Parts: sequence; C-alpha cells; structure tokens
Amino acid sequence: MEIHQFVKDIKDEIGKVIIGNENTVELILNALINEGHILLESVPGTGKTTLAKSIARTIDGDFNRIQFTPDVLPSDVTGIHFFNPKDQQFELRVGPVVTNVLLADEINRATPRTQSSLLEVMEEKQVTIDRETVKIEPPFIVLATQNPIESQQGTFDLPEAQLDRFFMKLEMSYPQAEEERRIMQAHRKETERPTPSPICTKENLKKVSEEVRQVHISEAVEDYILDIVRSTREHPYIEVGASPRGTIALMKSVQAEAAMRNRSYVTPNDVKKMAPLVLSHRMVLTLEGATKHNQQEIMGEVLQQVNVPVEHSIER
Repeated sequence: MEIHQFVKDIKDEIGKVIIGNENTVELILNALINEGHILLESVPGTGKTTLAKSIARTIDGDFNRIQFTPDVLPSDVTGIHFFNPKDQQFELRVGPVVTNVLLADEINRATPRTQSSLLEVMEEKQVTIDRETVKIEPPFIVLATQNPIESQQGTFDLPEAQLDRFFMKLEMSYPQAEEERRIMQAHRKETERPTPSPICTKENLKKVSEEVRQVHISEAVEDYILDIVRSTREHPYIEVGASPRGTIALMKSVQAEAAMRNRSYVTPNDVKKMAPLVLSHRMVLTLEGATKHNQQEIMGEVLQQVNVPVEHSIER
C-alpha cells in the first residue's frame, strides 16, 4: 500500500469539513498510524471535535466524546457494574473509553483521580472495571484537549506520568485570513455540513502500521536519536529528561514521517522535525529553567547542541 497516497486521501476527505490546519491533521495521522495519543492545546472553537469525528469516519471507526468537568467520576469514563432489578443481577456497562477515537475534551478540568482513570487504557489498550478486564479493539487513539486560556482557573495540571503517555503534544492554531473566509462562505452556502466518507477499514490501517515498521533507520540516525534523548537528560535546565518510552515514540514517529513522504528510509531532518513534538512535553524543567524558558525553547537548544550525522550533508 502506498502510504503517502493513503495519507493524502484521508487528508483530502477531512478537508471537506476542516479548512486549514493541514499540518496538524497530518501529525495526528502520524499518531494514528502508530496508535499514539495526542494532547491538543488550542482555544475554543477551532474545530477539535469536528476533526476527531472526521478521523473516526475516515477509518470507519467508532467515536466517543467525554466533556471533562471537576464532577466527572472515574466510573463515568471507564464504566460500572449496575444492578438490574428486572434480572436481579449485576450487569457490566462499559464507559465511553471503549471506542476507536476518544475525544477527551478539556482533560485538565477533571480531577487527578479522574485523569488517572485513563492511564491503563492509554498504555495497555484495556480497561478494568471491578476486577473485570475489557480489551479495546485496535485502533485506539485518545485526542485530549486542554484550553490554554483557563490554565489557572479551576484546572488540574496533568501529572508527568500521564503526559509521558501522550505520543505528541500539538497546538491547533487559528485559521489564516483566506481560510477563515472560506469557512464563512461554507457556512453561508450549506444548510447541511458535508461528512467525510470512509477511506479505509481498521484492518487496512493495521497493515499500514505494519508497513511503517519496515522503514529503514540507519545506525547513524539511531545514534542521532539517542544523542538527542540523552541530551534531554543532561541539560542543566532539565530536571527530568525524556524516558525510554519517549525514545520509542520518536523512533516510530520518524518512520511514519518518512513513509508519509514516500521514502523507505529516515533522514536526520525527519528527526529534527518530530523531536520537539514528541519529546518537549515529556521534559520537566528545573525551577531556574522554567523561569527563563519554556519546554520548546529548551528543546531547540538541545537540537542545536547535538551534532547531525555528517554523511547526510545536513547542517544544523
């Protein structure tokens, strides 16, 4: 299967309802191929829910949405055993996590206890309800959103353990002026919004994921990835660097990036592009570092300090 054509077809289909943010859509597809979860930070009204629904439609998958608030309980997420008076026995009712694409809207408004209810399902692709384990059929991806303008008003920062489970952290930006004009025109002309059509089956998506694993990574590029990760652990402004889970995520993301560019091999430029998106949110800065820089700026410093493999003739 031509992976770059596969991605283009999905992007074109999503483009029927999402105008702009093409780079964000492409990065989410990278995560989807790798069954990785996305932490999406953006202001309200930029189309996050529509985007998540569209992705689920294009892969012919199920979609669920949870609107997190401080009073949402863990059982509202995972499910419960309830007593059925008609049958006089307890029955299992699974929660919205049992799906293919889960939109966890405004996850930072939920309490830490509720946030942690997603930990098992994000890592193990299963959920345990009163000692009963329910497997979640692949693909499974969580699109969690948080609103930056309410970061200090009744919100709870995600713990580092949960941040590390997100494959990437992305920002969904405002549309450009011409894109916003097209959005206005589309809403004036159409009484019924178009919906994306299924482009592939879940089985086809699994085959794409397997093909991506065959993308070649040279030893020089492997060393480059390792040097970047190790530099995040040794930087004076970083208290906790990227974990081995982050190393694996970076490796998978660059393989998908290369395949989406119709290449069978990874280049250092792929690594330089994906490293800030995959690693930045995993780093915990020191107090001094946090007062002077943000995670993206420190990640930029790390990339500047690490030597790029010379045989590729790519300059820093």
